[in-house]
Amino acid sequence: MLLNRYQEETPECGIDEAGRGCLAGPVTAAAVILPDDIEPGIINDSKQLTAEQRKDMTALIKEKAISYGIAHVSPEKIDEMNILQASILAMHLALGKLEQQPAFISVDGNKFNTYRDVPHACLIKGDGKYLNIAAASILAKKSRDDYMLSLHDEYPAYNWRKNKGYPTQEHIKAIELHGKNIHHRKSFQLKRQLKISF
Repeated sequence: MLLNRYQEETPECGIDEAGRGCLAGPVTAAAVILPDDIEPGIINDSKQLTAEQRKDMTALIKEKAISYGIAHVSPEKIDEMNILQASILAMHLALGKLEQQPAFISVDGNKFNTYRDVPHACLIKGDGKYLNIAAASILAKKSRDDYMLSLHDEYPAYNWRKNKGYPTQEHIKAIELHGKNIHHRKSFQLKRQLKISF
């Protein structure tokens, strides 16, 4: 069972991102402050949930959260900054959308830049340990998936409805056949044997 939060200082915000390993689309981050009395066991790491469960959990988190923020950073910005810095930027933008500034930030992963002098901790696999990070992982994943779904009808050849921009064999073959478009990250390199130049 996941713990409510990492430390005792309140309010604590959990933060996570989705889409770092994609070839197309934004990197998306979410920040969530949950109440202390959130019921344990109702939220889990987004990777452990089905799409339908993430949909239900998203509605629940938005209803129960004290505050939450979600932000996208574009492929153009990813190419300009690199994916790590773009991911951190997305996290900062998500934090900036909170209606209440946290006293502490729990970050999934091992890299983060201090935000407004608020203390933080980087927690590897934190989305499988703490409710607030797990909630952020769900919001980030659901929001980014919805964004890629919105692009599918305009670019059906890439089947982003299914692969959401990740480097599946289907997506790779579509790039080989149709080339890249404005939503692809031009700075990303695939394995040389795939013979795709970004």
